[in-house]
Amino acid sequence: MAKVYLGLGSNLGDRMQNIQRSLAELKNKGIAVNKVSTIIEADPVGGPAQGKYLNAVAECETSQAPLELLITVGIIEQQMGRTRTVKDGPRVIDVDILLYDQLSINLPNLIIPHPRMYSRAFVIDPLKEIAPHLFE
Repeated sequence: MAKVYLGLGSNLGDRMQNIQRSLAELKNKGIAVNKVSTIIEADPVGGPAQGKYLNAVAECETSQAPLELLITVGIIEQQMGRTRTVKDGPRVIDVDILLYDQLSINLPNLIIPHPRMYSRAFVIDPLKEIAPHLFE
């Protein structure tokens, strides 16, 4: 089983319920959710004017390979109503693969570690909360 860290964000609809539902959907898809950070509110970064996000980070375990996991989280986003009409636009749910074991991956559709995670406090602070050992 691979240990993965996923970033979760929502700024449309019932944001808290969207985060909770995405965690339930991960479990439904066979992904173990071991820890979840405190859910925090943050301003959007980039994109058009939009409302604040709720964000969290989840520590998970999966037998899915990285590209398979990417497909799985994309299915969850789509099932929850995410549409990709505006780059960095508002979204019902966003699930990003932040880390996958100690792998470094650089593909057109998947970069791990997530390329912008270190510049985003709404990712790093929750990640430090549940996995401080990653920053030692």
